[in-house]
Amino acid sequence: MNKIIRILVVSLSVFLFVFILSYKLNNTRDTVQKIKERGEILVGTTGDYQPMSYLNPKTTTYVGFDIELIEDLAKDLNVKVKYIPTTWPTLMEDTVKRKFDLAICGITITEDRKKQALMSNGYLQNGKTVLCRKEDANKYTTLAAINKQEVRVMENPGGLNEKFVREKLPQAILIIHNINQEIPELIANGKADVMITETTEAIFYASKNKKLAVPLAQKPFTQSQIGILLPKENKMLLKYVNKFLSKERNNGRLKQIEEKYLFE
Repeated sequence: MNKIIRILVVSLSVFLFVFILSYKLNNTRDTVQKIKERGEILVGTTGDYQPMSYLNPKTTTYVGFDIELIEDLAKDLNVKVKYIPTTWPTLMEDTVKRKFDLAICGITITEDRKKQALMSNGYLQNGKTVLCRKEDANKYTTLAAINKQEVRVMENPGGLNEKFVREKLPQAILIIHNINQEIPELIANGKADVMITETTEAIFYASKNKKLAVPLAQKPFTQSQIGILLPKENKMLLKYVNKFLSKERNNGRLKQIEEKYLFE
């Protein structure tokens, strides 16, 4: 009887081991293969961050640096792109819940994000800087100059910019505005004084509006890299993405996209 029980326990252990191994392989082995079989890659993006990812309301199509980059990745995989809308407040939750294969929209690589999900190698230098009216360019050049009760700082909710302001500028008036792409124009028209954002976005909007300036474009408050965000299960896809980014860098394509969207 004991022998039979031992045999059953061993058999059950082997079955469970094979089942768990098969399950893990099924979920991590072939993210790339599954994408190819599906014929499309599911891409989460906010569509509110020029020049990285912007949903044009007139054409209802996405445009920007990251959009062109991810379209290149789709061509490399020989699949189409299906964009899945997300928001900055829900970006990590949507990633963890695997609502898409990866997310791309000017996402800064941080240790906190790497604890919760996977992040690719960086592909674009970035940093927190100031966007303000041109006449105030010499006024807002330090955190101390902005961290005053009379200074109005406007940010969109849920992202690292809001977090930065709450941590570094507690004395300033924080105004939350839900539509990120409207903030630069509101700054230009005097509805707020400063927007803390990444150098890529700040330089883009200053190039489009002569009322705006980026006084710390070359010396931002922080130095960081932008990367692609993936669910932890998508390790095989991460390897593919990193090889792809290396190829885009080496063949000059990354530089070409950067010149098109950041310095047009």
